[in-house]
Amino acid sequence: MDIPFMVAVDKAALQLYHYVAIGIAGMGLFTDAYSLFSIIPVIYLIGRIYYNPHEGEPGTVPIALTAAVVASALAGTVVGQLLFGFLGDRLGRRKVYGITLLIIVLSSFNCGFSIGRTANYVIVSLCFFRFFLGVGIGGDYPLSAVIMSEFANAKRRGALVAGVFSMQGFGILFSALVTMVVCRIFEVTQPSGKDHILPHPPPSADLAWRIILMIGIIPAILTFYSRIAMPETPRYTALVQRNMERAIAEARSVLEIEMSQLTNVENPIQNMIPPLNQYGLFSRQFLRRHGANLAACAISWFLLDVVFYSTALFQSWIYKSILKPPEHETAFAEAFNLAKFQAIFAITAIIPGYFAAIMTIDRVGRRQIQMLGFLLMTIVLLCMVLSYDTIQGNNHKIHFNYLFMYALIFFFANFGPNTTTFVLPAELFPARFRTTCHGIASAAGKVGAIIGSIGLLWCSETGLDKNHKDLPGKGMKYILIGLTAVCFVGAVHTYFFTPKSTVAASLEDHED
Repeated sequence: MDIPFMVAVDKAALQLYHYVAIGIAGMGLFTDAYSLFSIIPVIYLIGRIYYNPHEGEPGTVPIALTAAVVASALAGTVVGQLLFGFLGDRLGRRKVYGITLLIIVLSSFNCGFSIGRTANYVIVSLCFFRFFLGVGIGGDYPLSAVIMSEFANAKRRGALVAGVFSMQGFGILFSALVTMVVCRIFEVTQPSGKDHILPHPPPSADLAWRIILMIGIIPAILTFYSRIAMPETPRYTALVQRNMERAIAEARSVLEIEMSQLTNVENPIQNMIPPLNQYGLFSRQFLRRHGANLAACAISWFLLDVVFYSTALFQSWIYKSILKPPEHETAFAEAFNLAKFQAIFAITAIIPGYFAAIMTIDRVGRRQIQMLGFLLMTIVLLCMVLSYDTIQGNNHKIHFNYLFMYALIFFFANFGPNTTTFVLPAELFPARFRTTCHGIASAAGKVGAIIGSIGLLWCSETGLDKNHKDLPGKGMKYILIGLTAVCFVGAVHTYFFTPKSTVAASLEDHED
């Protein structure tokens, strides 16, 4: 469907506002990644502070409570994706966009002020505030993707939306750097001695983890005004609110658009709005026209997040194998080393994967790199399965090749399905359903994340040894086998069900 004004937006040159929009729209995803990865060293600190206080060894947070902390944020994310996806179509992208960031800021701040100084109170309040943090982060997924998609030109739309998503990589790096700096400052300002290693860190450690969680809100605060000052997207104003004149005026306030093709139109501007189809979401007509695409996006995202989030939490098993035993270093040193490990992975695998996707998504195509990413992840995970028994027989010491394979999983995920599952739902649906459908697809992904992450936490441990320490069990190998199968299913599903190409296509092709 050719609409002259939308054709002009599609043909607009890449310009400054497109890059500004990446920064504004990407900040919620930046905070999402900050929250996901910063909680790993924070959980280690909380374990050292609140658990095993009367035993002569560092404490750890029980698996069940770690699962609760992880699942609370993911459950909130599902709620936010569905709620704000719906509101984005009903009220407008701009009207609810500032609300999601405000929820993120307030919830992150309150996570740092988790009530009480006992284990139970801290974990319960942390779960409570992380749920609402997840609601804000979840709302940002459909809104950020669709806002960037509806402002972008057709030629580079995939790269621009992928650029928004790539802010997650910088959130991971920032969380690692913040954790390292905070831990080093607290380490050097504390008296040295064994009393700070066993059984407890100094009391100041209770402040350190709170600071780490709260610092993540600073970049979000800096972009808050820019977010609420953004104009409504031209496609929502024209196609949903049915006001072409205002759409043109608002778009031209931030973009340089060649309007010469509109001057020769005989009919008034308002008459350029196409007739609105009246069918509703999940009606028989909707399901016939868009149901297959929605199912394809949701299933792909579900399969991807089962692997991606469980692999992210797989870090703890890696850490135990390459770092000093916790009884040989302070709590701050342990958290510092964990964060340093995250920073190395962010720089060498995670961020390069995002940039590889940005560079290829509009040339190679969404479907192609999604299928390739799933296939390469399958191969890498299979190699990890085949070498797992060797690692187990080597007293659980991880060889460099295993670390390299672990890094490749993140690279191929970000180069492939982790990026494309974010991009595709922002392109495949009519404007009046676009954020709702993106929210449904992304919520399916987070359901997969809950299954994958909690399954990994439970199955990676088989019980306790005679000293009441967690035993890394055979469950980890079976998880790797399961993740290999999930990636292979993802590749097959992509081949048969993902739309072949949306490269350089107009969003209005789906306005039926």
